[in-house]
Amino acid sequence: MRHVISILMENESGALSRVVGLFSARGYNIDSLSVNVTDDKTLSRLTLTTQGDERMIEQILKQLNKLIEVVKVCDLNESRFTERELILIKIRTTAKDRKEFLELIQIYRGNVVDVTERTLTAEITGTSDKVDSFIGLIGQTSILEIVRTGAIGLGRGERTMKV
Repeated sequence: MRHVISILMENESGALSRVVGLFSARGYNIDSLSVNVTDDKTLSRLTLTTQGDERMIEQILKQLNKLIEVVKVCDLNESRFTERELILIKIRTTAKDRKEFLELIQIYRGNVVDVTERTLTAEITGTSDKVDSFIGLIGQTSILEIVRTGAIGLGRGERTMKV
């Protein structure tokens, strides 16, 4: 099962490396990873997605909590959460199919961020499933390049990860 794990950690050199090292040392895979500083400049928030059963996720959470740099860990799957991912996608277009691509981007509530005679670049945000769906509809033969942020998420309602 896919899990979205949110980690609040000290914003210092080597902290990210130790978290990633924990995964690789135990043979766990990270599907996506997004990290940046929070409103508190001494802390960073790392969001990662991984696959695993409940026992494996429990082990990951315990091991993460043992790291000195880690302040707080939360498996967002434990309750309701909001998830978003950003994708930039460069699409090969011709005069006759450009309108179709523009309509599809609009349906997915995306934005066109660059246009040339033979390409267009769009940004789409949404759940990972929504982004995957958009990619599937575009078709591999039209895709020139893709970059994805990976999932980020917050617990819904009053649930926070503040220290």
